[in-house]
Amino acid sequence: MLKMVDVYSDSPRSYATQAGTNITMVKATQGTGYVNPKCDTDYQAAKKKDKLLGIYHYCSGGNAKAEAQYFYKNTKNYIGEAVPAVDWESYQNSSWGNKNYVRTFVDEFHKLSSVWPLIYVQESAINQVANCAKDCGLWVAKYPSMDWKSWKIPNMTVRTSPWPTYTIWQFTGDNMDRNVVNTTKDGWKKLAKGSSKPAAKKKSTWVKKSGEFILGEALKIHKSPHIESDAIAKLPKGSVVKYDATLQGPLRLWLRQPRSKGTYGYIVAKDKYGKPLGKFK
Repeated sequence: MLKMVDVYSDSPRSYATQAGTNITMVKATQGTGYVNPKCDTDYQAAKKKDKLLGIYHYCSGGNAKAEAQYFYKNTKNYIGEAVPAVDWESYQNSSWGNKNYVRTFVDEFHKLSSVWPLIYVQESAINQVANCAKDCGLWVAKYPSMDWKSWKIPNMTVRTSPWPTYTIWQFTGDNMDRNVVNTTKDGWKKLAKGSSKPAAKKKSTWVKKSGEFILGEALKIHKSPHIESDAIAKLPKGSVVKYDATLQGPLRLWLRQPRSKGTYGYIVAKDKYGKPLGKFK
């Protein structure tokens, strides 16, 4: 077991270099508009003391993807060295109770960084983040009391299901956030590095499905299902396109239009933002 302290802007600066601790976890961002002004100060001070490092984002509950992007944008220079984490709490969180929010956040962050963040959550709310158990480590909060002001590990049960155990247990949160970490120094460094390359993209395949699509705006019929491919024609708003298959690509939903002599045309039904460009009949 390693000892870890987590710090934020109002923490005494001495906490980041606390004697006897192995890891310093620093709050980096919150929502999409706050960067901890003391983040790099604490991070660099801890690094000079040869501490292992972590950085975390506090969820405000806005757009999950946007928050993940904000966290990555402001911490990308730490990626590979510090273990990232996402802090899921009820305070100042407009999406508290949403069981898909953190799943969306960690997927987006992993796509950007190739690293799965740890998930901080109180023991009683683990069910809100349970769908992340196969990918992310658990940083669970459970205190014996609010007057446990020491590094003595409490003798108590900490429920972690569906995780088999915790990666981090935060057992005090009053005068100092004290944590025990269930790995070795080398294990922590591996968590920081993540995978060597981004996860493989799922292959897009055509699904046979017939129907009609009414254009909500003027659109091009393309020679292939790529937005930069040549246009066969441009159809006006209100045109009806008969299709025989659909393809959900990495960005856009495509429809396949049968044409003469066994050829096909292709049209975008939803743009890269998921906006429908017409109506299905």
